[in-house]
Amino acid sequence: MKKSVLTRYRVMAYVTGVLLILLCLGMIAKYLLDMDGAADFTRIVSIAHGWLYVVYLVFAFDLGAKAKWKVSKQLWVLLAGTIPTAAFFVERKISQELDTKAAAAEAPAPAKA
Repeated sequence: MKKSVLTRYRVMAYVTGVLLILLCLGMIAKYLLDMDGAADFTRIVSIAHGWLYVVYLVFAFDLGAKAKWKVSKQLWVLLAGTIPTAAFFVERKISQELDTKAAAAEAPAPAKA
């Protein structure tokens, strides 16, 4: 698996996570605090999050297919973009796991005596 597959997943995980937090804050401002301009902000962020979440799904699915994950793990990663802050934690766990695997795969084989 190429490092670029993991990198593009990581970027989209952060983008999706940040937009989802902004969307939650916008909803709080709109419905609980009744702030002026919150409706426009929420509309713009929700559209951006919706479209970029689709890109996140494509990249996460591609990563899972190349990493040969089980379906349950794949669904866990795909759903992380819908739960505020979950994308950050899942991204960190997945990155550590795949960096470890990539380092082991790239390590030179020991010399035979």
